[in-house]
Amino acid sequence: MSHKILVIDDSKVIRMRVKDMLPAGNFEVIEAKDGLEGYNLICQENPNLIMLDFLLPKMSGWEVFQEIQKQQRLKAIPLVLMSGRKEEVTEKISEPFQHFAFVEKPFDQKQLVDGIREAMLKAKQYQKELEKASMPGATIPPAAAVGAEAEIGLLKVKVAKLETEVAGLKKQLAQLVKFIQQKLN
Repeated sequence: MSHKILVIDDSKVIRMRVKDMLPAGNFEVIEAKDGLEGYNLICQENPNLIMLDFLLPKMSGWEVFQEIQKQQRLKAIPLVLMSGRKEEVTEKISEPFQHFAFVEKPFDQKQLVDGIREAMLKAKQYQKELEKASMPGATIPPAAAVGAEAEIGLLKVKVAKLETEVAGLKKQLAQLVKFIQQKLN
């Protein structure tokens, strides 16, 4: 079975980069160059994962996100929101991001894969909430009452991201120390 991944980004370079960074597997990557084309493909293709740039022509990533949020079927699809300007995203959607993962551009393969895992865990968690809510007499639980399994998975993803950031900071610090030592000598 092929998994459809829809990459919505106005940059051909980013679309190709995402395609190249995906781990080996049975993936069919569908591309959209603007928000309107992307939203139409979401409705037509029913992808297994959506990678959405926040700043897009014709229909912004924000507008596509709002349309996705209106339909339970679409809201259940794992979503990775991508942007080089996180502050523009948090201006419209406050953290912590409940139903999607966020990957800041530029990103490497590990950050992309971690973002995809996080998006899949959040979508799975949302699906469980929907199933509980559809039971007779059930109500949708508050965000604080999420399943422990999903919460642990999300924490593991966050720890992995932090470890990556720490490694990057250590590398930068080592470069800075080396630079200062060279200037002092």
